[in-house]
Amino acid sequence: MKATRELLPPSARIFVAGHRGLVGSAVTRRLTADGHQVITRGRDGLDLRDAAETAKFLADVRPDAVVLAAAKVGGIMANSTFPVQFIEDNLRIQLSVIAGSHAAGVGRLLFLGSSCIYPKLAPQPIREDALLTGPLEPTNEPYALAKIAGIVQIQSYRRQYGASYISAMPTNLYGPGDNFDLETSHVLPALIRRFHEAKRDGRESVELWGSGSPRREFLHADDLAAACALLLRTYDGDEPVNVGCGDDLTIRELAETVRDVVGYEGAIGWDTTKPDGTPRKLLDVSRLTDLGWKPTIPLRDGIASVYTQWRSEA
Repeated sequence: MKATRELLPPSARIFVAGHRGLVGSAVTRRLTADGHQVITRGRDGLDLRDAAETAKFLADVRPDAVVLAAAKVGGIMANSTFPVQFIEDNLRIQLSVIAGSHAAGVGRLLFLGSSCIYPKLAPQPIREDALLTGPLEPTNEPYALAKIAGIVQIQSYRRQYGASYISAMPTNLYGPGDNFDLETSHVLPALIRRFHEAKRDGRESVELWGSGSPRREFLHADDLAAACALLLRTYDGDEPVNVGCGDDLTIRELAETVRDVVGYEGAIGWDTTKPDGTPRKLLDVSRLTDLGWKPTIPLRDGIASVYTQWRSEA
């Protein structure tokens, strides 16, 4: 699947919804570097859950394209504690932005979902056509269902109105601007903080959730942003596009890597009474690599740069 034509003018005005988050900030950096005029609004100036407010903003601004990176996100603990917010906030954001973009005549839209949309026991690596072929992972089902609804909404606008709207499904992400709050963060920033604090406090061991056996892949947010820029320029298909690195490791291996980067010399314990989540989640990224994309940031190097930046800002 090779690129055949540019679908986004070089000087396009692009609204990035969620520009302060991990994904949105990376996309903003990339699109700005590519010469686009990036339009942003913070939560204090625009509540994307409010359909009327969002529609008015989009009608007034009339961007050439929209990247929908805004979402309520979190790890297993946050998903388990706040399932109502994870489904309702994300549904409201998606409905507001996608419908508002269409009403405002926005020509291009990229909706960013998540690899958790796929069945818990999907064949590995996971192809895009695995969607809706089996039960979801229960710990993040409300979030996953909201993201699945977003994909279907994109496909529906394409089918009914011929809209040039597309969706991409990133794997586990990390990078500058990540969330390091232990109550709501994803696994990688949580590990960085846990080992950093254990080293600082001189603790002999760190206990982590689960068995350490699940396998995950991790992609730097800047690599995702490069993929988003490419998709906006070249992809116009009905099906979502997986965005991952094509390689995975166990959570135990990830923890050991983070421990080494941080320089913590204590032991790692595992609380097997806590949930592991999906046993393995590796994406098939052939649809994206056929467009000419590949990741450029090795995991260990990326973790080291994130740790250095977080320490400088803490």
